[in-house]
Amino acid sequence: MAVALTIDEYLQHIGRFVDEPFGKQLRSRFADKQGHSELAVLQSPSREEYEQFVRLVSIMTLPEKADAGRLTDQQVQKLAADANIDPALAAIFLNGYALRQKEKQ
Repeated sequence: MAVALTIDEYLQHIGRFVDEPFGKQLRSRFADKQGHSELAVLQSPSREEYEQFVRLVSIMTLPEKADAGRLTDQQVQKLAADANIDPALAAIFLNGYALRQKEKQ
């Protein structure tokens, strides 16, 4: 059985690809009219997106971090508001973490 990945480790994993040139090029091919490409945000986040993830994780309590893969939509929205970040990005990040946790089981 694989060791569970913590939310802090997941954040570090995603941080390795911040503003990665190939990822930026790939994201630009799938961007909407406003230049957003949320589907690839966890593969190659922009610096701004990653900084939002960092703010989100930094305000999470230890119990929230321990249960990050099972937070409710209301909890995610409250965390996003408290961290002053985009709630959609918070949901993408935490859902990505939950999916990663399921992979490891």
